[in-house]
Order: sequence, then C-alpha cells, then structure tokens
Amino acid sequence: MSNGGDATFPRWLLPRGLYGRAALILFLPVVVVTLVVSVMFLQRHFEGVTRQMTASMARELSFVAQQMEQAETPGAALSAGQAVAVPLGLTLRLPAPAQAGDRRLFYDFSGRVVIEELRESLPAVTAIDLATDDKRVAVTMAGRHGPYSLAFERRRVSASNPHQLLVLMAFTSLLMTGIATVFLRNQLRPIRRLAHAAEEYGKGRMIPYRPGGAIEVRSAGTAFLDMRNRLERQNEQRKMMMSGISHDLRTPLTRLRLGLSMMTPDMPPDAEEIAAMEADIAEMNRMVDGFLDYARDDAADSPPQSVPVMGFLQGIVADAQRAGQAVSIVRLEGERDGHATFRPDMFRRAVENLIGNAVRYGSRAELDATLGPRSLRVGIEDDGPGIPDDGLETAMRPFTRLDPARNRNSGQGTGLGLAIAADVVRAHGGQLRLGRGPRLGGLRAEIVIPR
Repeated sequence: MSNGGDATFPRWLLPRGLYGRAALILFLPVVVVTLVVSVMFLQRHFEGVTRQMTASMARELSFVAQQMEQAETPGAALSAGQAVAVPLGLTLRLPAPAQAGDRRLFYDFSGRVVIEELRESLPAVTAIDLATDDKRVAVTMAGRHGPYSLAFERRRVSASNPHQLLVLMAFTSLLMTGIATVFLRNQLRPIRRLAHAAEEYGKGRMIPYRPGGAIEVRSAGTAFLDMRNRLERQNEQRKMMMSGISHDLRTPLTRLRLGLSMMTPDMPPDAEEIAAMEADIAEMNRMVDGFLDYARDDAADSPPQSVPVMGFLQGIVADAQRAGQAVSIVRLEGERDGHATFRPDMFRRAVENLIGNAVRYGSRAELDATLGPRSLRVGIEDDGPGIPDDGLETAMRPFTRLDPARNRNSGQGTGLGLAIAADVVRAHGGQLRLGRGPRLGGLRAEIVIPR
C-alpha cells in the first residue's frame, strides 16, 4: 500500500486543469533557467571578477606599503606613502584610527570575497572596513611606524551595479511570462470552446461553434462538427424513416383491409382481387426492403480495398443487364488496369441504386467512368424527365419523391436510392453530383471519390 501511495503522491502536486499544466510546462523552465543563470553569475562570473579586481588593488596597496617600510621616520613614511598613494587614488592615514576586526554589511556578498582576497594577498592587514561607508573600502595595515590605513572607492574592487543584470533578467522574465500568458490563453480558449460545445451537445443542446486556434485544435474542431452533423443527419433520417414507414405502408394496408372486409364465405375472391392483394403485399415488401437497406450499416464496417476499377464497373453493368435493366457502358477513360481504394460492397450498392433509378425513370441508362491520377469519377445518365434545378438538393434527401412524372414506369419508390448513394459516397470522402445529362437529356448522377 505504501508503494502505491508513493507512486501517486506527486500527482497531488500537479495542477488538474489544462491551463495550469500548460502554465507549469511553460513557466517552470523559465524560472529554473533564471535561477541557474543567477547562481552561475554570482558564483562564477561575479565572484571571479571581484577577485581579479581585488587582486589588482592588493598589488597597489602592497606597493604603497613597500615605500612606507623603506622610510626611516614616520614623517618620511607618510610623505613616501602619499607620493605614491595620491596618484593611485588612495587615501593614506598615519596613524590609522582604531578598528577591531573586519566589518561588512550582511547583504554585501561580494564584500566577503574582497576581505578574503585582501587578507590572502596582504599579510600585514589587520582590519578591513566595508560597513562605515558602503562606497569606500578602508584597509588597516600594521607597519614599521605603526598602524596606517589606505582607503579607496569600492567600485575599484567590485563590479559596478552588479544587480543590474539580475534586475534585467527578472524584468525580462516577467515580461516574457506576461506575453506567454496571453499567448497561452489564446491557445487554450479554442480548446475550452470545443470542450464546452461537446459538453453541451452531450446534454442535448446545440450551440454555435466555429473551429479556431492552432492547426491541431482546428482539426479536432472540424472533426467534432463533422461528427455532430453526421449524428444529427442520422437522427433526422431515422425520424424521417419512421414517418416514411408509417405513411407509405398505410396506403397498401388500407387496400388490403378493404379487400379482406369484402370477402365472405359466400363470395370468394376472384383472381383479379387476389392479384391486386398480392401486388399490395409485393409493394409493402419492396418498401420494407428499401427501409432496411437504408438502415443497414454492415457494409460500412468492411475495410477499404484496392479494386481494379474497369473490371469492377463492367461486372456491375453485366449483372444489371442480366437482371433485364437497359444499361450500357459508353466510355471508360484512364488506365485499363488502374486500381482505386474503396469499400466494394458499399460502392457497388451506390452504383446499383443509381442504375436502378435511371432505368426506373427512363427507358435506358448509360454509364461512363474516368480514372484520374487522384480521383475516380463514375457517371450514370438516363433519358427520363430529369430533375429541375431547384429540386436537385431535395432529391438526395431520404424518403423524398419529386414530380410524379418520374414514376411513370414502375410506380412509387421509397425515395431512398439517391439518399443511399449520397451516404455511401460521403463515407468515401467524395460527393454525389446531380444535373442534366448532355447525351440523353435526362438526369445525370456523377460520383467522385478520391482514388
């Protein structure tokens, strides 16, 4: 149990939110780098510079001490010392005021280095004063003619304004932290908006959402919108399918009920009445099969395959011809043995639905295909009445029927052929286009999918 607690203990130190964790990832390196640079500067550069400057100053003090030691009298020693000290910018006092030990301010870190270096270079030093005047250094030394002191400016042994670099680093760090905070908020705002939109949609509420932010966030937002639109479209189609089933089955059921109500043991049905009821039953089976085909998604689970396009389309047309459908291939362009990647079952279903619609609403259908370097285009054209331009978008909605003239050949359909084909093409990342056929003058349905 203790091992499990120790393993999870650091998690309590981490922020739980994305903003806090991103801020930690962003700001922690800045703080660590700033501290490391500061320590390195204080311990290496600043301390080394202070030692070098103090060592140079110690040589000047030693030279003055040598001149004073060579004099025979205190007066001569003072004169000899001043002759050298004044040009060097030193203040000489003989005798020196009494001082007990070294003195420095508690926050004067470089003063410790100055005291150490002076005592190491000048054995005659008895006291060093850095506290009385923090801008000057007073060094008391024992000499032949009694103790004397040499004073000089502090900046000669310490780097001037060493705190400037630290202040500059701190200011720069705070400035960059502020900029990084603004940038971080701008980057996290789209993620929060996406999370809020997903959470609201999970509660059954749709709120306006537009992808934004970095490329990855935009990609996630676009995927969320596609998923939401697909789910809404499926929900809408399910509602339409339920309403379509109840509406379309009501008519043949009513005819069957009326036909059955008129049957009595004394008056058995004739062959014409039986044929009419069988036709109603066949129509109901056709409707149910269409609804089930639209709701079935087993083919969508099959993996995409690399399929030879020309042979695949020729096989679909041959099967349609054996079923008695008047369809032919008029043009196949591109590589004869070229391949395209798609789900064969789903794609066959889409093409067969388009061919079925074409021969149902016209007397014949023609298929053409073009296999390009990046896409596959398959067109099916009929000689029927076509679809008005203002009804092309409506025609691809499920359970939608347009002008009754388009049903003159084979009665009412379920209104699912184009909807199924459009869903299949959309699942392949392509699109279904409808328009007026240039050859036969009827409807032209064109499938375009990436190769």
